Amino acid sequence: MNKGDAPLSESHAQGPYVLRGKAARPDPRKVPLRGDLAHIALAGKHFVPHYAVPQPRSVMPGGAPLLAEPADGGEELCVLLEGDSFEVLSIEGNWAWGCLSINGPVGYIRGDRLELVD
Repeated sequence: MNKGDAPLSESHAQGPYVLRGKAARPDPRKVPLRGDLAHIALAGKHFVPHYAVPQPRSVMPGGAPLLAEPADGGEELCVLLEGDSFEVLSIEGNWAWGCLSINGPVGYIRGDRLELVD
């Protein structure tokens, strides 16, 4: 610091992202946010390398479980019903990660349980 420079304080901070220490991490089952990706509606609220615009897809007849991780037999968060709209944010192999809405629930569904896009 040069002579005459005032130390920076919180009152001098500008912008939406201020480094003030460890931030509380939202519940990953309720907020569509991962370390690498977030729902576009969270831009300006959470900082991640990428934001995704959700791609709505309908759940196939027979419904499908929404799981906490991309693995058969994983913890079931809820069951999506036929025709429910699921907002796909990422596809990883046979799994789609996304949410029912910006307020959750958030999780993984097998890609073959979602209608194909024409």
